[in-house]
Amino acid sequence: MIPENLKANLEQRIAAAITHREAAVDVMKELQRHYGWLTDEALEEASQLLGLSPLQVEELATFYEMIYRRPVGRHVVHVCDSVSCWALGGETLLESLAKLLETESGSTTADGAVTLLPCSCLGNCGEAPCMMVGEKQYGRVTPEIGVQIVAALRLRDGSTNS
Repeated sequence: MIPENLKANLEQRIAAAITHREAAVDVMKELQRHYGWLTDEALEEASQLLGLSPLQVEELATFYEMIYRRPVGRHVVHVCDSVSCWALGGETLLESLAKLLETESGSTTADGAVTLLPCSCLGNCGEAPCMMVGEKQYGRVTPEIGVQIVAALRLRDGSTNS
């Protein structure tokens, strides 16, 4: 159940939007932040808050790569696989991170610490290849730099395996 203070905050955001649909992504991201991912319960809550059908909210949720409809790790690492990033080594970056994390692209590590996801574009083509951890973007990321960034995350969490 959504806490009253979060519900009130979301209702204010929706009221400030020109249309309820305009506020949908913002609402879903806040509910995702609260639950860790956009659970079925959160999707239903978003639907009620926005005055949209659950199907309409689901369609929006599955369109946006940064909305997660399944559980993700404490850290989500997006590796851009756009043409620019791919041409400058993004695929090798993704493979290096998968090897470090001992998981496949699109999966979460066994300890639940990191989810590794390819994404279609991070909008940072001039700094390709790029990746994003949480909401922080990194550009011109070599496989070695990417491994250092993700290894530092694991150390901060106190996780030393994989």
